[in-house]
Amino acid sequence: VDGADYSTCLSALQDAAKAAAAGDALSCFDAQSRLHSALNHNFGGSAGNWLVPALQKTCRNTHHLAVQADEVASVEAGGRNDHSRLQGAVTLLQESFSKTLNDRKEFDPRAPLDEHGSKKAGVLFIVNQLFAMYFCLNTLRLCKNLVRPVESRNLHTSGKMGEMVTYRYFVGRLNMFEDQYDEAEGNLDYALQHCHKAAIKNKRLILTYLVPVKLLRGRLPTTQLLQKYSLHEFVPLVEGIRTGDLRTFNDGLLKYQNLFITRGTYLLLEKCKTVCYRNLFKRIHLIIGKTQIRLDSISKAFKWLGMAIDHDEV
Repeated sequence: VDGADYSTCLSALQDAAKAAAAGDALSCFDAQSRLHSALNHNFGGSAGNWLVPALQKTCRNTHHLAVQADEVASVEAGGRNDHSRLQGAVTLLQESFSKTLNDRKEFDPRAPLDEHGSKKAGVLFIVNQLFAMYFCLNTLRLCKNLVRPVESRNLHTSGKMGEMVTYRYFVGRLNMFEDQYDEAEGNLDYALQHCHKAAIKNKRLILTYLVPVKLLRGRLPTTQLLQKYSLHEFVPLVEGIRTGDLRTFNDGLLKYQNLFITRGTYLLLEKCKTVCYRNLFKRIHLIIGKTQIRLDSISKAFKWLGMAIDHDEV
């Protein structure tokens, strides 16, 4: 095709298909790596962007096969986490990202994929795959190497809606981990509002990070929303914040502690305790009816909640 030799790609594809049929995840990933490397080479020398769909499919397969191969390798190693193949896959996708981003042709999202289009049409999809891999490997510092070039070219504001939603979801999570809560809320809100109405699972995933950000800012989700998306872990936290009930809040945080730690939202939710304190003091103010509250009154409220503390702690 166009004078390029695709025999290496086809040979590696056949090897990967045979290994997949035999259930050999490690050999399948090795063959997929050869396929990806050969396709990167051919893609760089191809005219236009007609190969973008093939490269995107290859990037996704390389990512998923790397995860499967690492799982098999971890089991064979006696349970020790092995991410060597995922790390190798990152290198392949970084090369794909570079070849799409550095195309000099101007990108028009409405243009068809042909021999005259810009390879930048494939950037956002590959970036989203890399985001997922960086989060899995806990190398979030590398995300900045994707965000800067993409946003400087405004590639995150054009393209397929699904890709833009996924991009905003990952950037929102990155903002959250960097304590940039205004930006996190904006990006996650965009992802939720523009996510396909039938994609319930994706909306739930977005809400697992958007809800903690909203809670810190004193914006509580409705019970109907939590029930609709099966976000039961937030029910005691929301109830505790709404009523100023620290005991309910702490019990909920302790009950789902492992889940929140796995998601990386535990420390953020701990910060929400200040909102719970605020609402508790507000209720005390409404009961007493005075703008100045005696420390004794606060101590009694904590004692009633089963959290007796002395004046110094108050």
